Amino acid sequence: MADLQTNYLGLELKNPVIVGASNLTLKTENLQKIEKAGAAAVVYKSLFEEQVHLENLELHEMRTEYEERNAEMVTLFPDSKSDLSYPGYHLLNLKRAKETLSIPVIASLNAVYDESWVEYALKIEETGVDAIELNFYTVPEKKEKEYGEIEQKQIKILNAVKSAVKIPVSVKLSPYYTNPVRLISDLDKQGVDGFVLFNRLFQPDIDIYEQTHRFPYNLSNPEDKRLPLRFAGLLYGNIRASLCANSGIFNGEDVVKLLLAGADCVQIVSTVYLNQIDVIGKILLEIGEWMDSNKYNSIGEFRGKLSRKNSGNETPFNRTQYIDFQMSTKEILKKYRAIH
Repeated sequence: MADLQTNYLGLELKNPVIVGASNLTLKTENLQKIEKAGAAAVVYKSLFEEQVHLENLELHEMRTEYEERNAEMVTLFPDSKSDLSYPGYHLLNLKRAKETLSIPVIASLNAVYDESWVEYALKIEETGVDAIELNFYTVPEKKEKEYGEIEQKQIKILNAVKSAVKIPVSVKLSPYYTNPVRLISDLDKQGVDGFVLFNRLFQPDIDIYEQTHRFPYNLSNPEDKRLPLRFAGLLYGNIRASLCANSGIFNGEDVVKLLLAGADCVQIVSTVYLNQIDVIGKILLEIGEWMDSNKYNSIGEFRGKLSRKNSGNETPFNRTQYIDFQMSTKEILKKYRAIH
């Protein structure tokens, strides 16, 4: 029987399937089902600093609403020392998740200010989790930012967090950098333990009938895995840190593709929403069957086999792939019956 073990962030995982951060991981009953279904680890939903600020503002407004009224009304003030306020409530549940599960629990952090990353990382470490995932979600909406300013800030944040905590630290990146490979290389040199490629950013939409903004919750689709596949293939053998692929991974075949490209593991979310938690077991079965049919005893025997470094074929990873596509457009259109 195939051995699905892999290593991520220095953690020994029983297989390469991790359930990524989402609302699914908030409930204890879901976490238990996820572990029972066979997931190797789980990423608890992100702690967002913006939510901390929003709650503090709401609390301040509630406490000061009647401050100009008579003294008898002070009992209307909420208790500002409540342990159930965010982020205290989040950290408490994160600790409970770790105590509930025997598989590794990875915390996700999305802060705003440089000092906040370290402050919350230290609080997260106290919960006993196995690792921290820094969610570098940045929307550069100001033209005043200089080239490279965002990258240098994120490198600085990583260094500060790594210096403060003892548990492994990974970073979850978007693909929207001038040169993602360069940034990944620079972060790798700073000692990051792993990368999650890539962050799925939520984009706004517009309702043309109501003429208002919409913010749909868009799940990934199977084609989305091509981007992390490309970068896994580019990075395999060229960095020290672990590689975890994210987005567009729905079944065992998808996982095998990412492993062949060079990923150590994958994170899944959309397929769990669409196909329920039991899909994890099906994915693991499909991986094992593929390995058995190809006579692979372990993931290490084929991981990175089709990376740029090992495949001997650079075409899938560079511009010539685009040129080949353009040269064969007619044949491709015929295949999909777009032309006759």
